[in-house]
Amino acid sequence: MGLFEKINIDIKKSMIEKNKIKLDTLRSVKSAFLLEMSKDGSKELSDEVSQKIILKLLKQRKESAKIFTERSRNDLAEVEIKQSKFLEVYLPKMMTLNEIEIYVSNTIKNNQFKSSSDIGKCMSLLMKELSGKADGKIISSIVRQKLI
Repeated sequence: MGLFEKINIDIKKSMIEKNKIKLDTLRSVKSAFLLEMSKDGSKELSDEVSQKIILKLLKQRKESAKIFTERSRNDLAEVEIKQSKFLEVYLPKMMTLNEIEIYVSNTIKNNQFKSSSDIGKCMSLLMKELSGKADGKIISSIVRQKLI
C-alpha cells in the first residue's frame, strides 16, 4: 500500500476518532498530493514523491512553529508541533548527526573531494543519496566544515 492510500485510510480513522488536528493535517497532505498529481495529470503518486511532499510540509510546520514561538503565540506553535508529529509518522527514520557526519566523510574520501570547489559536486551526490533521510541544511554545513 502506497502513502496516498495510507493517508486516505488515516483520514477516515481520524474522522471516526474525531481528532480534528490530525484530520486537518492529513487533509492538507492529501490536498498537496492531489495538486502534484494534477500538474501532469497522473492518477498515482510514487512513494518517493509523496515523501518529498510530506517532508516539505513538515519543514513548513516546523518553521511556522518557530515563528509563532518567537512571537509569543504558543497556542499556535503547539498546533504546528502536533501537526509535525503526525507528519513524521509517514517519513523514513531520519539519520542522526553522527551518522550524517560519517556518511559525508566517507563520500568525500571515496570521491576524493579536496577543496571548496568540490562542494557543489559533493552536495549533489549527497542530496540524491540522503534525500528524505537527512536535512539539507545539516548536510551542507557538514560538507562546508570538511571542505573549507
